[in-house]
Amino acid sequence: MSGPGTEASRHARAAEEMLELLEELAAFSAPGEGITRLLYTPEWSRAQSFLKERMETLGLSAYADGVGNVFGRLPGTEEDGRVILTGSHIDTVVSGGRYDGAYGVASGIAALAHLRRTYGPPRRTLEAVSFAEEEGSRFPLTFWGSGHVAGRYAGPEAAAVSDASGIALKHAMEDCGFGGYSPGSLKRSDIAAYIELHIEQGITLERTGTEIGIVTAIAGQRRYEVRLTGSANHAGTTPMGLRRDGLAGAAEMLAHLEHCALEAGDPLVATAGRLDVKPNTSNVIPGEVSFSLDIRHSDEAELERFCAAVAADFGQIAARRGLGLELIPRLRAQPAPMDAPLCASIEAVCGRQGRPSRRMVSGAGHDAQLLAPRCRAAMIFVPSRDGISHSPLEHTPPEELAAGLDVLIGLLYELAYC
Repeated sequence: MSGPGTEASRHARAAEEMLELLEELAAFSAPGEGITRLLYTPEWSRAQSFLKERMETLGLSAYADGVGNVFGRLPGTEEDGRVILTGSHIDTVVSGGRYDGAYGVASGIAALAHLRRTYGPPRRTLEAVSFAEEEGSRFPLTFWGSGHVAGRYAGPEAAAVSDASGIALKHAMEDCGFGGYSPGSLKRSDIAAYIELHIEQGITLERTGTEIGIVTAIAGQRRYEVRLTGSANHAGTTPMGLRRDGLAGAAEMLAHLEHCALEAGDPLVATAGRLDVKPNTSNVIPGEVSFSLDIRHSDEAELERFCAAVAADFGQIAARRGLGLELIPRLRAQPAPMDAPLCASIEAVCGRQGRPSRRMVSGAGHDAQLLAPRCRAAMIFVPSRDGISHSPLEHTPPEELAAGLDVLIGLLYELAYC
């Protein structure tokens, strides 16, 4: 089956549909700068309902599960019960951009509509998904959408967490018409492969002039809160050699952290993004200091080695300065390797299309890391202007968005039709 027009014109139509979807999705936002579409808010609910209707208009069989994940299904002719899934998440951070997550959702829908028009029913069933939540922007948990599909969540968690206004996740979900499912019933075992198209949210592709990033792994992550206890004292009367200065100790630790991370080299990154100083007064030596520590690497052994070495070094610095030290774990996420044959297939598609590509590690978390332990998973990146994301300034030119869509279409054709 093939519609009228050249292959180039059919791809152009798919790109137009994707860009139109992105534009329409941007209208589903709370008032204010950028895009704010938080889980189980009115704008989130309207966006998911809109996508479900659009999927149906484009010839897909659309449905929502018990937490509000929306799927558009293109049934295959081979009834083996297995599904090739593509998509991303529909929620945003507060005052975010219009591409993070939404690009993968819009591209997945446009890709399936294009394949249906051009080639008819696939051999293997295809589905596009708009996952309910990934960011953790409203409630203190992440991956609420893909986490149910992957079996990370079973349902009872909804009663245990609330947003900043005290609204329980369970009640917010029910107010949107979801919930009521039996524990674990949303976990799926029929997914053969998951493909996620996403903006890079970094600067590598743009700086290197590369059209497509092929993600080989999503970095593992360790988060800690570091607490230092010294002695608050008078800034004018306490000699330098007799001070137990918490902030000076933190400064030495952070300089050492940066040195060690630079020495370790890519893909390791280490960040201290929050610093709290007490009493935070200009004429008092800081007695209590805490700071956040975020360390990421795609190799579990290297990540463990680096974290252990940093903890030991921080201990030595604290002891030498007479400071109390607490290193409190806050998050432990394993690295998620992507499927090597799928990475090779993406590389081959890029080669056939004449698109420069490079293999790379994703330092940011994605829905693909939840699916990777349970099925073949892959991610395709397109450049982010100046590496900016989670911001109203987030931008990728239309032609680069279209290039990613073309690669996705090529890969899905190979997986579902060949």
